[in-house]
Amino acid sequence: MKLSVINTAGIDTGRTVELKDELFGINPNDHAIYLDVKQYLANQRQGTHKAKERAVVSYSTKKIKKQKGTGGARAGSIKSPVFVGGGRVFGPRPHEYHFKLNKKLKSLARLSALSYKAKDNQIKVVDDFNFEAPKTKLFAQMLNDLNINKKLLLVLPESNKNVYLSSRNLEDSKVVTLSDLTTYDIMNASTILFSEKSLTLLQE
Repeated sequence: MKLSVINTAGIDTGRTVELKDELFGINPNDHAIYLDVKQYLANQRQGTHKAKERAVVSYSTKKIKKQKGTGGARAGSIKSPVFVGGGRVFGPRPHEYHFKLNKKLKSLARLSALSYKAKDNQIKVVDDFNFEAPKTKLFAQMLNDLNINKKLLLVLPESNKNVYLSSRNLEDSKVVTLSDLTTYDIMNASTILFSEKSLTLLQE
């Protein structure tokens, strides 16, 4: 599959790049994608959630009323969940959400995601560029010239502070380096914009 290389103004440079079938043309594995995305989302969770159960609530343990003769139900502790301020029943407790995945499975998931995007013509290649200063206006103008109006994932070969800061205020744009490219980012984007150098490095 061949793609034309365009510049930031959306004009064809006359050059083309070949997408290798072993990266962008494999038979996608949906379950691998599911597991990798699930792990990514799980790793975003701190797992520090906690609610006070009746053993932790700070109240007196004195029996709050006599056992019989009040006309109401028996009550032995103000910590009971049935009382306002009492402990919560089966509240969340801190625990880890992380789980392990093999490197080969994660690699298969990324290749599967890239193959889906290539099949749906959601991959573009832009000539290498840079901004002299962080300007959101310049980044927004570039997206307009490239006719990108949905979720964008821009993949750069290395960290570029000016480009990153220029995109940071745009809700539907994300800039990542090639080494930080994840299956979740790929599947979450409507358009993946590779710089020419980043695509070359990926295919090498």
